[in-house]
Amino acid sequence: MPETTSNATVVAPMPPLSSRDRILHSGKHLFARNGYENTSTVAIAREAGTSESQLMKHFGSKQGLLAAIFDRGWANIIQRVKDSRAPASSPERLLGVLDAMIHEVESDPELKELIALEARRVRKDSHDVLMSHGYRQFADLLQGILTEMRNQGQLRHDANLDVVRVAIMGMTEGLLREQVVAKRSECHADYSSADIRKMLETVIPALSQDAHPLKAVNQ
Repeated sequence: MPETTSNATVVAPMPPLSSRDRILHSGKHLFARNGYENTSTVAIAREAGTSESQLMKHFGSKQGLLAAIFDRGWANIIQRVKDSRAPASSPERLLGVLDAMIHEVESDPELKELIALEARRVRKDSHDVLMSHGYRQFADLLQGILTEMRNQGQLRHDANLDVVRVAIMGMTEGLLREQVVAKRSECHADYSSADIRKMLETVIPALSQDAHPLKAVNQ
């Protein structure tokens, strides 16, 4: 019989996740499903197939793990901004940055749950409010764009940059948060991510001296 030759492509197996990555994945999953306070480090280590001592070695504490989860999420958002095409103007760039945040949390529902329900609140194991390094980087990115807008005459001269940054970020997070809350309560939030983008397209031009409509940047 003629010899047959297989043309099937051999796909190399993915390397196994490190214990650190397994803990990150398990922590994000359990925090999103059960809440930070209701999740023990023992449960996280068990789901990750490792020991509690490994969790402490890599992250120092449960709050350190949560900070690392947020840092990775914000790093992914910032990377999405870098990978998108450069907008023509600073207001469009501002819209693009917020749009990248919306895209990332929609593609990662567990991250969306954590940003909505677990970010920046006082916890039982600490009197401090958790402000992850990644979030501060994202806030600095927004602040830089707003500064450019001010320097280019595209932002009202009497607007406080901190107020504008916090207002825009707070509105975006608030709209995402209500979607999450609505799934867990009787709260009504019947709108989509596309509706959030339309709202941002309406609000951002109002910040500039000469308002004109913007279009969302395709990610």
